[in-house]
Amino acid sequence: MLATLVALVFCGAARAETSDVETTWRLLDYIAVDYAGAVSHGSVLSPSEYAEQNEFAATVAAKIAALPPKPERQALATEAARLQGAIADKSDAEQVAAIAHGLAAALLAAYPVPLAPNKVPDFARGAALFGQNCAACHGDAGDGHGPDAVKLDTPPIAFTDAERARQRSVFALYQVITQGLDGTAMPSFEGLPTDDRWALALYAGHFAFHDVAAAEGERLWKQDASLHRLVPDLKTLVGTTPAALASKIGQDKADALMAYLRRHPETVTQQQTGSLSLVRGRLTASLAAYRAGDRQHAGELALSAYLDGFEPVEPALGARNRALLERIEGAMGDYRAAIQSGENADALADRVQVLDDLFDDAEASLSPNAASGLSTFLGAATILLREGLEALLIVVAMIAFLRKAERIEVMPYVHAGWVGALVAGFATWVIATWVIGISGASRELTEGFGSVIAAVVLLSVGIWMHGKAHADQWQRYIREKMAKALSGGSAWFLFGLAFIVVYREVFETILFYAALWTQGNGGTILAGALSACAALALIAWAMLRYSRRLPIGKFFTYSSWLMAVLTVVLAGKGIAALQEAGIVSIAPLRLVPRISLVGLFPTTQTVAAQLLMIAALAIGFGLNRRKVA
Repeated sequence: MLATLVALVFCGAARAETSDVETTWRLLDYIAVDYAGAVSHGSVLSPSEYAEQNEFAATVAAKIAALPPKPERQALATEAARLQGAIADKSDAEQVAAIAHGLAAALLAAYPVPLAPNKVPDFARGAALFGQNCAACHGDAGDGHGPDAVKLDTPPIAFTDAERARQRSVFALYQVITQGLDGTAMPSFEGLPTDDRWALALYAGHFAFHDVAAAEGERLWKQDASLHRLVPDLKTLVGTTPAALASKIGQDKADALMAYLRRHPETVTQQQTGSLSLVRGRLTASLAAYRAGDRQHAGELALSAYLDGFEPVEPALGARNRALLERIEGAMGDYRAAIQSGENADALADRVQVLDDLFDDAEASLSPNAASGLSTFLGAATILLREGLEALLIVVAMIAFLRKAERIEVMPYVHAGWVGALVAGFATWVIATWVIGISGASRELTEGFGSVIAAVVLLSVGIWMHGKAHADQWQRYIREKMAKALSGGSAWFLFGLAFIVVYREVFETILFYAALWTQGNGGTILAGALSACAALALIAWAMLRYSRRLPIGKFFTYSSWLMAVLTVVLAGKGIAALQEAGIVSIAPLRLVPRISLVGLFPTTQTVAAQLLMIAALAIGFGLNRRKVA
């Protein structure tokens, strides 16, 4: 009972604090927007408006003083006093607005409250809600001339007032819709669901910017990728005023961009996942958190920048410019490692600048103009060839082994394994495309754990094959154990190995092809894939044909060394993928080159994993030789 009471008191206090912060923020926004109507060039234009501005500034100071103690509260109180002084001195509207906006931003940084919708607001839903709840006063066109407007003592706001709209964010409109407006007929709509209030705020914020401007904004957004960095997510869209955006790109562009994005907020979320704008934003936030002393949060943001922002565009970039992809992967890994090691903040900022330059190159590579029929064909072909070769080598070696052992009846287990992997890969593509999507962490974990498991299995297989490389050892094995070695559990072991190694490659290939497919040139992509399939089939045929002619001893010798090499390669790739997923830490090795084709990466952990596998292979092969001797 006591615990319940304490919980209720705590929740009530939290809601009260949130309400006070929201009210204070709303008052600051009101001052920033409306002060210009009260004072101009040091003269009072409206005594009643000026008195209201002084009252609101005093309320802001009182509410800040009453907030729960935090180190930032004193600085907020100082700025509140500065705002009161500026209003008392009848300072210019620009100065008062700057102080009010700055204080509002600092307030939310110190006492965070929800700043963005949980999902994309429905613009059409906002239009319906506006007609039901707002049009009577504000008018269908948002001009403040609704049929009930004449009955009100305080005229309703005209949302078509461009100058006023440029100073107001969607978040500010959301706050007014939620809390109402004291001293006016504007009621609180807190009873509406949160999503409806966001939709209504977004719709109310579009009236000042016409359809012609929205069309221009769409053209700008689609042609100029640098604009995506300015509005990388919903939080920025609803929190940025057109005036603030105008300071970066000019008022006309800002008006056009806001006209488009407020009508089509889904456009922002379409670039959020798998967006270089998102990567840049997360890295900037990571650096800011690091400078503030919050190393853990900085690391989390850096990891999110890779998994949520860069990792989803890896397939498309890898198809266009593999070398650039590997440079960015390495640089982002080094950045996370630098955070872990406590590197100087200025040096960390230099790393972010280097990454920013690399992202510029990546955006150029990913632009539609950079794609050609030949590059798409080569990308599709090399991706499948590269990803399929590892799996092919292992599966063909298994088939060749069963033929040498004259155990054809076990062959269906191997075929079922790789066919099952293809089916599972197709199911993964369907799920990833139409059902839930696959996060960057899930991708890296699947690749990482799949590689590590395959490496461990191949380690044992390689040592086992090496032990049978001598003809007398093989004949003894045939006589003593072959009858039961490939029955029951062993056959299912072959199925599992075939499934793991093929599914891992199919999984990654699907991601690459899905990224290529969204860029068009479907026929060229299919041609590249078919060419790669033909090349893989030719390699498989040659391997199987040649393996039949090999003496049994040489077959097992060559197969064991093939398994050994693949064990080392997969061990490095697996640990690297787990590093990218944030499961394994990163300690850079500057003198080690990055050669992803053989699983070599310049980190202590990946090199240690490969050395561990080499040591295990050396011990296993050495014991085999001692048995022969």
